[in-house]
Amino acid sequence: MRSKTAIAFSLFFGFAFGQDPAFERYSNQYVWYSDIGFSTAPAAVRIPEKNGIDKLQMRNNSKLVLGVGFSYKWLTLRLSSGILGNLRPKSRFGTTVYYDLGFDFTVKKRFFIDFDFHTYNGYTYKNAYRWNDTLNELKPNLYDTKFGAASISINTWHFFNADFNMASFRGKTGAYKRQVGTWYLRYTTNIYGIGNENGIIPPELRDSANTKTSAQTLAAFDFGVIPGYGYVQKIRNFQIGVMAGLGFTVQSKFYITPTVSRTFLGLAPRLDIKFVAGWNEPSWFVMFVTDFDNKGIRFNDLSYHQTFYTLRVMAGIRVKKKEKERPNEEEMH
Repeated sequence: MRSKTAIAFSLFFGFAFGQDPAFERYSNQYVWYSDIGFSTAPAAVRIPEKNGIDKLQMRNNSKLVLGVGFSYKWLTLRLSSGILGNLRPKSRFGTTVYYDLGFDFTVKKRFFIDFDFHTYNGYTYKNAYRWNDTLNELKPNLYDTKFGAASISINTWHFFNADFNMASFRGKTGAYKRQVGTWYLRYTTNIYGIGNENGIIPPELRDSANTKTSAQTLAAFDFGVIPGYGYVQKIRNFQIGVMAGLGFTVQSKFYITPTVSRTFLGLAPRLDIKFVAGWNEPSWFVMFVTDFDNKGIRFNDLSYHQTFYTLRVMAGIRVKKKEKERPNEEEMH
């Protein structure tokens, strides 16, 4: 009887706790990689209707960015530089000067922390010929070097399942072995906005009775906890994963005009999406990596929305660290 009970307990605990590890980390290997892609941040401002116009669309110009990086244990380094020309015609979308900075790390396995900083200077108002008489359909856009956007974000992800690992989700310093899903909470703090010393809304579309239409700055500080779900599927050595979160932040939003500034407090919806897919072998990997960060501010009759997003193809190799050979005992004697 005792032997049967022991066997039953062994089978139970072997099933419950004896599964293979969900992922494998390569932190003790040298990881060399390169990536190519681009980052962009299109913006839109909804305004009180005037002359049949109720929405402005602003677009920055981007270049392909080539990055080269190295990772070992906790250390990750990456250098990048723009290559080739602008992705959009310079005659229609001008030139944008932009900077992207970020770093991240894992704390106690279930917590992942990252910091991101973005600035974009030089935007084009799309189809400005609809309100600007100096433009036409052959030259439809208005480029403004004074228009800029910025975002600073600090985020902490708390995964409820210890088998969900962000480094392995991204596929650079780790790889999944089987399907894993988890709920998570993202604790987020952000400062972001747009500005133009000439005024965000062109003079032709401003309302003298509405102070906000003369704003030179629209910005916000917000913080909150965003619930979401992460899922990874592994089919042979092909790995695909998605993370999606939806929630609200507490937002302090403000606008600044040449004569007045106003601040308001409210709630703001937040939607965040990450998608990763590619081939991940123990010694090499090729991954397609995306990241979408949606930001927005809404006043009574004026709103601003912007998406900071990145698309990259990343490929690299992993090299095992050579272990020092131990001297043969016979040779020592």
